[in-house]
Amino acid sequence: MSIDKDIHQRKFRNEYQKGIVNLIFTHNWMTERLKAIFSKSDLTMQQFNILRILRGSAEPLSTLEIRERMLDKMSDTSRIVDRLILKGLARKVVCKKDKRLVDITITEKGRKTLGEMDKYDNDMDNLFCGLSETEARTLNKLLDKIRNSQ
Repeated sequence: MSIDKDIHQRKFRNEYQKGIVNLIFTHNWMTERLKAIFSKSDLTMQQFNILRILRGSAEPLSTLEIRERMLDKMSDTSRIVDRLILKGLARKVVCKKDKRLVDITITEKGRKTLGEMDKYDNDMDNLFCGLSETEARTLNKLLDKIRNSQ
C-alpha cells in the first residue's frame, strides 16, 4: 500500500515532503514489528543493540564508546547499561587503561540471550520480504545519501 493510502492523505506539498513522511511512517511501522520480536526475550531494541555491540567487541567498552556505536544516538546509554547489568546480561569491569574508570562487557548470560535472539534473524529479515537484494542495496544507498547530504 502507498503512503497516501496508509495515512489517508491525498496530497503532499512535493515529493520531498512525501519522502519525509514516508520515512517517519515506515520507521514507526518497523519499530512496532521489531518491538514484538524483542519482547519475546524481554529486551528493548536499545538493550539488544548494546548487547550486539558488546558481543562484537574484542575488548570491554566504555559507555561513551558504546554510545558512539549505537543506532539510537539520543539514548541514555548509562541507564540502559545499568538495566542490562541488573538483568545479569552485562557487567562493569575495571578499565585497563585507567583504573579510576569502568568499562562494560557482556556476560555469558548475555551471550546466551543473544544466541536465543539469533533465531529471530529471519523474522527481522522478513520485514524486507517485498524487496529483492538489489532493491535493498539501492535503498541502503539512498538512505546513506540522505544522511550524508547535510
